[in-house]
Amino acid sequence: MTTDKDGRRNLDPVYRTVFLRLIPYMFLCYLFNYLDRVNVGFAKLQMLDDLHLSDTAYGLGAGIFFLGYILCGIPSNLMLAKVGARRWLAIIMVLWGVFSTCLMFVHDAQSFYILRLLTGATEAGFFPGIVLYLTRWFPSPRRGRIMAQFMSAIPLSGVLGGPLSGWIMAHFSSRPHDGLQAWQWLFLLQGVPTIILGIGVMFLLSDGIATARWLSQKDRQALQAELVEDAENSPKTAADSFAQVVVNPHIWLLGVIYFCVQSGVYAINFWLPSIIKASGQHDPAMIGWLSAIPYLAASIFMVLVGRSADARRERRWHLAAPMLMGASGLLIAAFFAGNPLIAMVGLTLATMGALTGLPMLWPLSGGYLTVAAAAGGLALINSTGQIAGFVSPYFVGWVKDATHSTDLALYLLAGVMAAGALFTLSIPARDVNR
Repeated sequence: MTTDKDGRRNLDPVYRTVFLRLIPYMFLCYLFNYLDRVNVGFAKLQMLDDLHLSDTAYGLGAGIFFLGYILCGIPSNLMLAKVGARRWLAIIMVLWGVFSTCLMFVHDAQSFYILRLLTGATEAGFFPGIVLYLTRWFPSPRRGRIMAQFMSAIPLSGVLGGPLSGWIMAHFSSRPHDGLQAWQWLFLLQGVPTIILGIGVMFLLSDGIATARWLSQKDRQALQAELVEDAENSPKTAADSFAQVVVNPHIWLLGVIYFCVQSGVYAINFWLPSIIKASGQHDPAMIGWLSAIPYLAASIFMVLVGRSADARRERRWHLAAPMLMGASGLLIAAFFAGNPLIAMVGLTLATMGALTGLPMLWPLSGGYLTVAAAAGGLALINSTGQIAGFVSPYFVGWVKDATHSTDLALYLLAGVMAAGALFTLSIPARDVNR
């Protein structure tokens, strides 16, 4: 047994065991979660013409997902806290996988809206539930890199999903297979694996440390002791109940900051294929490969920033700096829209900054939420931020229909991200640098 510099047991090997047991499978689940959420960006390349939908209608359909998401986020997370993570996450994944797959049967704008709304409602509790779940395993000083490694599934869903989606669209566009169009095959082939993974959750995850029989009793006791110590060191500003969460201005500020981050993220996720196509590339397979470049860079950058945040015990600048980077990238992409190479550099910087902002926000919440308030508080922050998922895609679509360009929308969204960085720096460092 090794000890740290304070003479206490070194728990790094135990946390490594926990990481290897939980994170790879959760990573895979979240990869398909994000893939199912944003694959409409590739389906759009053909679906709009087949169904005679406008860009505004597409933007509304892409965004209406988040109305259901916002409405169901808090009650879903509270339900997870009652019935257990393993059972509730499995139910969530199977249901959203079914609705996501059923998007292949969309035949008009109304059916598109309804299925996107239902998919959002069923998926609402997954991400905040996972964040809550991780707080029950890892103390605050370890959460930066854990969240970054887990959420690197987002950019990797672009790295893997872009070429995969592009290949599906290109392969099945040559001629209908079994009466299905390429975009219908896209929803089918990316929705069914989610159902299978959801069933697997019941067998592979443990509800918490106390039920993890794959750890020794000594290891379980040591991990639980660290969480107790972490909770005792929570700042006095931390809310201790959902009633305190609702009236805590710091929680709402984190929600607003998350909205600013997500405004850039969803603009990129839903419109990146279309922006690449507008730059002169029309082959779906090539669009898929090009869209992977920004996500690959983001997956590397995200993990490096997460490690740096934990090593330095610094949270604010590790969120604000990527947000400013994302804003700068959107400005470059818009200003140099006529130059495909420079525009691609801008989109890459925007993707790196915006996506890295996602995991860097959540360690800040430890300064304002105790264990008792975490379920409702995390869901409230997430639901507030996810409003951007409705506003951002719809806004970009409306601007494109009105101006025949996405440039103005990208300028304004860059301003939103820069404002979020300033809000982040207004948070007292003593509250969150843990």
